[in-house]
This record gives sequence, structure tokens and C-alpha cells, in this order.
Amino acid sequence: MDSSRRQFLGSIGQVTIGAAASIAGANSADAASGSATDATNATGPHWGMVIDLRKCIGCQACTVACIMENDVPEDALRTNVSVYEVVKEGRDPAMVMLPRLCNHCDEPPCIPVCPVGATYKKEGTGEVLVDASVCVGCAYCVQACPYDARFINHETQTADKCTFCVHRTEAGLLPACVETCVGGARIFGDLNDPESTVSRLLAENDVSVLRPEMHTAPNVYYIQLDEALDGRVAGEAAYRPMVTDAPESHGESV
Repeated sequence: MDSSRRQFLGSIGQVTIGAAASIAGANSADAASGSATDATNATGPHWGMVIDLRKCIGCQACTVACIMENDVPEDALRTNVSVYEVVKEGRDPAMVMLPRLCNHCDEPPCIPVCPVGATYKKEGTGEVLVDASVCVGCAYCVQACPYDARFINHETQTADKCTFCVHRTEAGLLPACVETCVGGARIFGDLNDPESTVSRLLAENDVSVLRPEMHTAPNVYYIQLDEALDGRVAGEAAYRPMVTDAPESHGESV
């Protein structure tokens, strides 16, 4: 999280996320149904993403593509690849990539804290979206998100985040980050279709999610996620859209 976002959140630090973060829900690798919002449709697509960390090379093509596709404002990111240095006893330090974005949870804690109903789950396909025409910019949802995946857009003064490129998927296209991933690490598809690539990957691999203790039933899954990182959502992205005078750290020891 950059300094401007930390300052903004500090100004509304009175808000607590305890109640929202404790919402219970299904927490299994195929949790594509059972949302309290009943937003999924068993007969239609329910979008999800699998990130194969064996293939991510940290090139940040996804980050740049997202910025260009969605006109993300300067000093903000909808998705990024955090870089960590993992040190384990008896092994050499290893640099580990962790692509991060909104998890489009089936039990999203960002929805119940919104005082005006601006954050909602799209019926049928399950994306968690923000109606900017309703949002008042209070940032309650920013604090409630356990994945640090939201920010206040300083140009619109409303909450902003990854949308799974809903404008593209509605037109039959892939999200921009998936289409531009040079290593094929990001795989997007229908979790309701047992023959889809994402469903097969979930069935054939041991997958993990970030912050499993939050019971949000996320729809973003990771293959070969280091156990040291399953609770990590903070960290410097290797790509920064705003140039600064001083060099910034590209990683963080865990």
C-alpha cells in the first residue's frame, strides 16, 4: 500500500472491520456456490481465476495491461505482482512472485460494510463490482477487504478495484491481465463448467487461497503457493506507475 493510501486510511481509522471480516462461508477449492448473496447461477458461468505460480516470471505484463485497459489512475493498481524473498532454514533465499487482485469472493466482507449499497455481487457470473454513481468514497470497503485489493480513485473519489474486466468478459473476451500473461500463469474461466480449464486445474492440483482464515470463499486460486505467503497480502509491487526520486524496495523478507 502506497503512502497516500495509508494516509487516507489513517484519516478514517475509526472504522472497524471485525464484524465484516468474521463472516463465515464455504472455504473449499471448488467454492463456486453457496454465497449468502445467492449471486451465482448453477446453469450459467461463474467466473474464477487460477494463478499457476510455477509459470509466473514477474514480468508485470499483467500490471501494465490492467492499467492501460482500465485507465487506472497514477499511483494506484488494480492488480500487481508482489515480490518476496523467502528464507527457509537450510536453503538459499528464493525470490517468490505473488500476483494479487480482487478475489471476487462468494462471501465478500466489502459488501455488508457499504452504507449505500454501492458494492455488490453481479448476479449470475459472481464478480464483485462497484457502482461509482452510488459510491460516496467513505472507504469502509477498502478497510474491510482482507486482500488489500481496493483503493479510493483520487480522480473519481470513489472505490476502485479489479472487475475481472467485466466489460471484456461480457463481450466474450478474456480479462486483459490474462490475455497478456506471457507465461500463461493466469487462467480464467467458468467454475460451474467441470470441463473448463480452471475446473480441471482445481481438480488436478493442490490449490491454495490467500487468507483462508477469513472464510471469504475467494474465486482466485493459486497453484504451488508457498505456505509462507498464504497470509501475505502486503508488499511492494515490482512495477510502480509513478516515478519517484528515491529507489523503493521490491521485496520483503518473510
